[in-house]
Amino acid sequence: MHVLVTGGAGFIGSHLVDALVQGGHRVRVLDNFDPQVHEGRRPEYLNPAAEYVSGDVRDRAMLRQALRQSDVVFHEAAVVGVGQSMYAIEHYVAANALGTGILLDVIVNDRVPLKKLVVASSMSIYGEGQYRCERCGPIAPSLRGLAQLKRGEWEMRCASCGEAAASAPTGERKPLEPTSVYAVSKRDQEELCLTVGRAYQIPTVALRYFNAYGPRQALSNPYTGVCAIFSARLKNGHRPLVYEDGAQTRDFVHVRDIVRANLLVMEDVRADYEVFNVGTGQPTSIGEVARVLAQLYGVPLEPELTLKYRAGDIRHCYADITKLAALGYRPSATLKQGLEELVAWGKTQASVDRVQQASQELASRGLASQ
Repeated sequence: MHVLVTGGAGFIGSHLVDALVQGGHRVRVLDNFDPQVHEGRRPEYLNPAAEYVSGDVRDRAMLRQALRQSDVVFHEAAVVGVGQSMYAIEHYVAANALGTGILLDVIVNDRVPLKKLVVASSMSIYGEGQYRCERCGPIAPSLRGLAQLKRGEWEMRCASCGEAAASAPTGERKPLEPTSVYAVSKRDQEELCLTVGRAYQIPTVALRYFNAYGPRQALSNPYTGVCAIFSARLKNGHRPLVYEDGAQTRDFVHVRDIVRANLLVMEDVRADYEVFNVGTGQPTSIGEVARVLAQLYGVPLEPELTLKYRAGDIRHCYADITKLAALGYRPSATLKQGLEELVAWGKTQASVDRVQQASQELASRGLASQ
C-alpha cells in the first residue's frame, strides 16, 4: 500500500517507517524536522527507501502533496512535552489540535480515499491512572491537592473515605481527565480523528501510547521522555533529577512494541473506530529507571530525589492491555532488555544536558515547587 507517516522522521515515526518499508509498502514521510528534536539537522537513521516531504501538517499545499495516492495515514506528528506545553500554549494547540484539524479537512474535502487512519494518542489524556480503595472499591481520582503535595504526602487517597488507595491497571474506559495543555491537545487529536472517521466511514484507530522509550529518542530535548532525559544527565556526569520521592510509577513500553501495535491495527478490521492502550501492563518506579540507567551507562550516580512537585503531575498510571491483547498484541521487550538497547545507542550519541534550565523555567513560572 501507499502509506503516509506524518512525523515520520521522529523517534517513533522513524521506527514505524522502517517496519513499513520492510513490509513492502511504499512510504512517504511528512515532517518539519523540528529543531528542538533534531538539533537543526536531518538524522542519519532516515530510511533511504522512503520519500521525504519537508513541511508542516498545517501547510495545506504540503499536505495535498504528501497525501497523493495514500491508502493509509499514520498520524504521528505532534509537539511533545508536558511541562513546556503549560507556557508554550499556542504552539502546542496549533501544532497538535489545529494541525490535526487541517489534516482531516484536506482528507475530507479533497476526498482522499483512505483505507485506514491511525492516530498516535497518549496515556497523558487519562490524568491520574485507575486506583482501588479497599473500602470503596475502584476509584478514578482527580489530581492530588496542593495542600497534600506541600506536606510531601505523595500517595493517592480515596476522596470518599480518606484511606490510602492502591494503583490498578488503567483501562480504555476510564474517564479522561487531562492535566496539561499537551494532554488536552492529544485528546483533541484522538477525538477529532475518531469523530471525522466515523462520519465519513474512514476506518480510524487511536493508539494511546504509554511511556515510550528506545533508540532514536532526542537525548538533548529536556521535554521528551524520562529515559532520554535521564540519559542526557548521566552522559554529562550529572545525577538524574527526580521529582517527588521517586516512587511514582509509569508503564515503559519499547518503541519496537509500539510499532508492532501500529502494524497490527492497520491490518485488523476489528480495530476500526476503537481506542487501544499500548503498554506492557507493568508499573515501574521512576527512581528505579534512573538507577538502572546509571548502572548501564557505568556512571555511579544515585538519582537526586528533589521532593518537589510540578503542576499537573500524576502519581501512578500503567496500562490495562487486555483489549489490544485480544487482537494478538504481546509486548516483546522486558524493561531491562529495552534499556540495554537504549543505552547501547545512547553511548554513541552526543547530548547536551538542558534539564536544569528547563526545571528552572518551570519554577520561575510557578509550575514547579521551589
